[in-house]
Amino acid sequence: MVITIPRTTTKTVEVERLEGKIAIEEAVNSPYFNAAATYPVTQSIKGWDGMPANGTVGADIMHRLDDVPMRLESMDTSGISYAVVSLTSPGIEGVLDADTAVELARKTNDAMYEKYAKAHPTRFGFFACVAMQKPEEAAKELERAVTQLGAKGVLINGYCNLSTADLDDVRYLDEPACEPFWAMLNKLQVPLYIHPRSPPPGQQRMFQGYPALALASFAFATETGGHALRIMCSGVLDRYPNVRIILGHVAEGLPFFIHRAQERLKLAVENTNGAHTKSLMYYFNNHFFATLAGVKRASTLHAGIAEMGESRVLFSVDYPYESNEEQADWFDSLPLATSTHRALASENAKRILKLDI
Repeated sequence: MVITIPRTTTKTVEVERLEGKIAIEEAVNSPYFNAAATYPVTQSIKGWDGMPANGTVGADIMHRLDDVPMRLESMDTSGISYAVVSLTSPGIEGVLDADTAVELARKTNDAMYEKYAKAHPTRFGFFACVAMQKPEEAAKELERAVTQLGAKGVLINGYCNLSTADLDDVRYLDEPACEPFWAMLNKLQVPLYIHPRSPPPGQQRMFQGYPALALASFAFATETGGHALRIMCSGVLDRYPNVRIILGHVAEGLPFFIHRAQERLKLAVENTNGAHTKSLMYYFNNHFFATLAGVKRASTLHAGIAEMGESRVLFSVDYPYESNEEQADWFDSLPLATSTHRALASENAKRILKLDI
């Protein structure tokens, strides 16, 4: 199929649609709670300048999170043959009661399996959600979702909340309490996708006067990139060498600044940069992968490939927050070698997720 892409008001370009693409940062909702907000709903984004409590998720996006026929039609138009769906942010991580989080994770995994993977096995897989509020329960649910439901891995929306009274009481994945989860992830050898959410409210002073910057426009990347650096520095990846981690948005900026982080850590005072035994670049190039979700910039793509290699970069969209059609138009028109285009479009995802499609 040939598509026509407008380049200016007076010029169009015909592009051959690249069929068979696989997208793996594709959001859905839960039938049991509104996963696009904390549960119960709280002012998780500072309310400066009238910013709504839950960011800018509108009714149209909320509808498209759940509409399977609309999603499939958009995938077909865009040449996307298969999508791995996952619970939208903040998801289970934003459930403020730990026992409720455990229950909702299990029920939501069952629902994603039934609605997507079971109903449309040639078009959808899913990443499990787990309740890191209780890491031992998270490990059990991860094992169940992978071995019984066929989950392709697990997606975690950053830190998890630990208190109904204090939104700054949170847990990051490198903290000691999370060891049962890492042990199970290492055993199962399925990937972890770390998806962004806004920083805890107490860390949002930087955005006073500009609250939209606390969302996907900027803070998502700094929060998630910092989370990945915590994991690298912690020694987790030394203890669990089979762990593979996927980051969206071309690895949340890490290809641009990880080398400087590594070099400056060499000058750090002893015992101030964690228990890791290898360099940040080693972990980045051996344990991490990047998707193109939400990115339509060739220079950014090439920076990711230059730092990570084309075998570690994967096409994705971030539907419905981004457009399948626009992402596919941009990606399919890139002047890449055929082998590179195909690797990014589908082959890397098939290898990393062990897809037989």
